[in-house]
Amino acid sequence: MSDIMTQVQEDGVMFVELEFTDIFGVLKSIELPVGMLEEALERGVWFDGSSIRGFSRIMESDMYLMPDPATYAVLPVDGESKKTARFMCDVYTPDGNIFEGDPRAVLKKVIAEAAEMGYEFFVGPEVEFYLFKRYEDGSFQTPEFDTGSYFDSSVKDIGSDIRKEIMVALKGFGIDSERAHHEVGVGQHEVGFRYGGALTTADNVVVLKKIIKSIAHKYGLIASFMPKPLFGKAGSGMHTHASLFSTDGRPVFFDAEDAHRLSLLAKQFIAGLLAHIKEICAITNPTVNSYKRLISGYEAPVYICWGSRNRSSLVRIPQSSKGREASVRAEVRCPDPAASPYLLFAAILKVGLEGIRKGYELMPEIEDSVYTLPHEELKKQGIDQLPKSLEAAVYLFRESALMKDLLGEDLQHKYAEAKALEAQEYKIAVTDWEIERYIDKC
Repeated sequence: MSDIMTQVQEDGVMFVELEFTDIFGVLKSIELPVGMLEEALERGVWFDGSSIRGFSRIMESDMYLMPDPATYAVLPVDGESKKTARFMCDVYTPDGNIFEGDPRAVLKKVIAEAAEMGYEFFVGPEVEFYLFKRYEDGSFQTPEFDTGSYFDSSVKDIGSDIRKEIMVALKGFGIDSERAHHEVGVGQHEVGFRYGGALTTADNVVVLKKIIKSIAHKYGLIASFMPKPLFGKAGSGMHTHASLFSTDGRPVFFDAEDAHRLSLLAKQFIAGLLAHIKEICAITNPTVNSYKRLISGYEAPVYICWGSRNRSSLVRIPQSSKGREASVRAEVRCPDPAASPYLLFAAILKVGLEGIRKGYELMPEIEDSVYTLPHEELKKQGIDQLPKSLEAAVYLFRESALMKDLLGEDLQHKYAEAKALEAQEYKIAVTDWEIERYIDKC
């Protein structure tokens, strides 16, 4: 702790933000003057858990935050008088036990499970988002200066400046972003992370979304991580590259003799993911809007299969060159940026480990686009589909024994109930499309 306090003093920090997320990945924080930091590091900071969605009932509301010293970073702010540092925190109950409903604790739990089996879990998410301008009438539109598409470079595109500023800000947090570029949609962008441990990367996704929203606001824009914000346009995903390493750093997904350079263990992991993906869709794709992205004909996957060159498959195996054994990985293509990164990575790891434990056999590779295959052929090849709605996803999630084991009965129930209510509210909502279609025609 003395090292942290010395660093805080050297950095001239005046305030501290203690950050955590609710069960849906929404960032929360408590602000402290720097003089209270030492006590916070020693004893934690109490807060009312009943006010956080999914955390606790009124009669069990007292909880406290313990800052994780490894997550210390100075926030980019204007003016030395407001210089602020942040810590991600773990949530504890009054009896000193880790709160099992904390998404960060859920991820830590399954990481420990993997460690007992001799593995470390590494991930690399690709976070896509849109930049919008809000107009006086309340409407949102992509900025008029953005006419770009996939990988386009334009001197008129302020998005390029924003992406560079995001990467500079991330560097200030000690986070390396491998690349950023314009995406397919007008006003759509992507920032990718350097491959890393799942817990650190989940913390970094939370930071990234905060930075993107903050920098967009500075330019008079709104950053949206909504999975499908525009009709007929590309949706935003959070493709997640995943693999296991041994605890001594050996890439256990690699096998030089295999055509795809995949080890048996990697195939079992991917088989577990494919076998249980429908059970975790309420986590990987957690909003009613998520299922408007998962539509056949766009790049987002709908069919449960895998392939190396086939971008319509749910899991893609990116090409890896000789001598880059550590780069062999599975790209899970269905998740979107509305997902809690902690629960997302935890769910992927949990079902992958299940495949390893039980020795699941991987289905044959699908080499061609599955979008062109007739229904009869899909059925013949045993290719199933993802749930078509949040309501369907919640039903499968609620029935999943694996998700009960991962989250615990209480958190699984709270998450399912909240998402079921969201789906029900959407079912009874009357949309603008319906009004325009039917108001004077029925």
